[in-house]
Amino acid sequence: DANRQISEYKFKLSKAEQDITTLEQNIGRLEGQVSRYKNAAENAEKVEDELKAEKRKLQRELRSALDKIEEMEMTNSHLMKRLEKMKANRTALLSQQ
Repeated sequence: DANRQISEYKFKLSKAEQDITTLEQNIGRLEGQVSRYKNAAENAEKVEDELKAEKRKLQRELRSALDKIEEMEMTNSHLMKRLEKMKANRTALLSQQ
């Protein structure tokens, strides 16, 4: 009976050691995954920051371009009015002759 119990305990010990080995391997695998996920998250945050900076830069450029367009449209309108006045003056001069 004692031999049977000893054999049973040896078997349980062997099984427990196998379980411990399996769990240690799982821990190593999971630590590797955590490390990879952490690196991926850090890289994603870095890319996100770079994209935000690029977006701000592009928005500044867009505002600048829109301001320039508005300024050119105003200049164009002013020049068109001057051209119309000059045409009107020329027509008036030609009709007086």
